[in-house]
Amino acid sequence: MKKVIFVLVAIVLGYLLFFPVKIKPVAWSPPKTEGFVGAFASNNKLADMEVHHSTCKECESIYVDKTGKIYGSSVDGDIWEYDNEQEEGRILANTGGRPLGLQKDSSGNLLVVDSHKGLIAVAPNGQITSLSIASDDRSFRFADDLEIAENGIVYFSDASHKFDIENYKLDLLEHRPNGRLLAYDPSTKQTETLLDNLYFANGVAVSHEQDFVLVNETGKYRVTRYWLKGEKAGTSDVLIDNLPGFPDGISQGENGIFWLAIISPRDATLDALMPYPFARKMIARLPDFLNPKPKNYACVLGVNRYGKVVYNLQDPAGKFAQISCVVEQKEKLYFGSLGMNGIGVWKVN
Repeated sequence: MKKVIFVLVAIVLGYLLFFPVKIKPVAWSPPKTEGFVGAFASNNKLADMEVHHSTCKECESIYVDKTGKIYGSSVDGDIWEYDNEQEEGRILANTGGRPLGLQKDSSGNLLVVDSHKGLIAVAPNGQITSLSIASDDRSFRFADDLEIAENGIVYFSDASHKFDIENYKLDLLEHRPNGRLLAYDPSTKQTETLLDNLYFANGVAVSHEQDFVLVNETGKYRVTRYWLKGEKAGTSDVLIDNLPGFPDGISQGENGIFWLAIISPRDATLDALMPYPFARKMIARLPDFLNPKPKNYACVLGVNRYGKVVYNLQDPAGKFAQISCVVEQKEKLYFGSLGMNGIGVWKVN
């Protein structure tokens, strides 16, 4: 019996130490965080959030137009359309992939970044047209989020050129700059790479003055800014750094505010492992159910153009947790979630 146990232990250790993995991690020492204190102090302001439209399953991305129509992207590829906050909705289209960022263009088409299909347009009758699948001869592996500027340029992200959405944890474990920020010009139908070498490029938002575009680097706990106009045009810097959690979606709100969704608090164990590539290879060999997972914690920040936190909305109990995107419309915030069904609604106080 002891011999059998010894052999089994040797097999398990051999697997954890030597089995080939897809990641090639590099050492990184994350900035230390105090957690939810100071500008990020824990509170329960989102505890009274309402949840509607449960037919949208794991409704990771949403969009609310000026008429009050709500659109949500479901994990099964369906794009749902709801009239205001009525519970009954209809399926506008199914992309055949995983639709993420959503926004209407000036022609009334719903532009969508689909993690598998790239940038597509969904007409009001549900017809789907492919707009962009590659930039600089590199196909999109994980198209993630978008925002349309006033001049019609579509800014969107490709989270990783190496790992798809089903393997997003591997990109975070590898911690290499596999992501990029892109711009699609509908007049020329060309896509340009604005920023390369981003660490899990995620949410995208254009400034109210149209002078810069923001992209969340989930793997770096920060929001990066790319300047479109002025003396800094064509350069980038960091708007806000060392966030207490993983930033996901970001959107342009009212009064110069950007709404930033923190999908989960930082994981102390994961942070401790980041300086050690070999240890992260061992984590990558574990079954998925043993890997770190997003926590059921709700956190949304309102940040101004200078990177100052002016709104801090949380619910540690996570009634509607893993918030992945936020949209402001008519003094209400609408929330999508990576792990929960439906759309959250909260009145801005």
